[in-house]
Amino acid sequence: MPKFKPVVLLAGVITLIAAGCNQEEKKEVVEEVKVEKEVHFSMPEIPSSMTFCDQKIDLTKLDAKERLDKELLTNTFYHSSTFQYFKRANRYFGELERILQEENMPDDLKYLSLIESGLTQAVSPSGAKGFWQFMPAASKEYGLTVNREIDERYHIEKSTRAACAYLKNVYAKFEDWPLTAASYNRGVGGIQSDLESQQVDEYMDLYLNRETGRYFFRMLALKLIFESPENYGFHPDEMYLYEPRETRKVNVNKSISDLVQWSIDNGSNYRELKLLNPWILGKTLTVSNTKTYVIELPAK
Repeated sequence: MPKFKPVVLLAGVITLIAAGCNQEEKKEVVEEVKVEKEVHFSMPEIPSSMTFCDQKIDLTKLDAKERLDKELLTNTFYHSSTFQYFKRANRYFGELERILQEENMPDDLKYLSLIESGLTQAVSPSGAKGFWQFMPAASKEYGLTVNREIDERYHIEKSTRAACAYLKNVYAKFEDWPLTAASYNRGVGGIQSDLESQQVDEYMDLYLNRETGRYFFRMLALKLIFESPENYGFHPDEMYLYEPRETRKVNVNKSISDLVQWSIDNGSNYRELKLLNPWILGKTLTVSNTKTYVIELPAK
């Protein structure tokens, strides 16, 4: 495995301290700082192939390795968000993996959610929301309720099952996971049009816009990093990782006019209710005669 030459890192505090000192004082500050260890950066060789969703991905075509290398470098050295990915993944990947397994979908699709939202309840400039970044029209098509009181795009389990339904439909059309994943960004019609106009049948051969061109390679890069974090300088066992929250579930089949009081009556408070149920938008919840909602509260 090739390695960079050892790099000795001096704490940035030296610069901050020395900034207000004269030359003699600066020298004294630097001399007093003892570097405890050297930091070695290493990057594994880019593989010629790997798997994604159990499909072999050929990385020998023209610039494929360079495209993957760019995403590996971005997420390894330039992107402090990767640390947060590890922290949040420790909390949420277990739930996503469970749902994907129940839906008979490949485990690797969790990386699609990771690059879409960073495992946050993100809101895009175009109005896509949640872990899986559903737009309003797609939300309705795949059974997610969106109204003034509820937005189930923020419901992790329901939105994940909706994403599975979408991906199943797209995979049935393309029978190819790179194209299926790319369509999540570009749209099915856009990918189909690109394939036809460019007279190719593989993602690696498509000339795409910058975002979609990077999209699948970002997933491949994060899969490599998460499966072998130490190879890329990450040590999750030494991080403060976010633990899954322990909750209790309360079935609600009657409308609630005051969720603040309801949460207090149920041994919690409104902040905890909103934190654990981001799909609830306001302070009321209207429940029809045929509907039951499940609200999570902290475990007692």
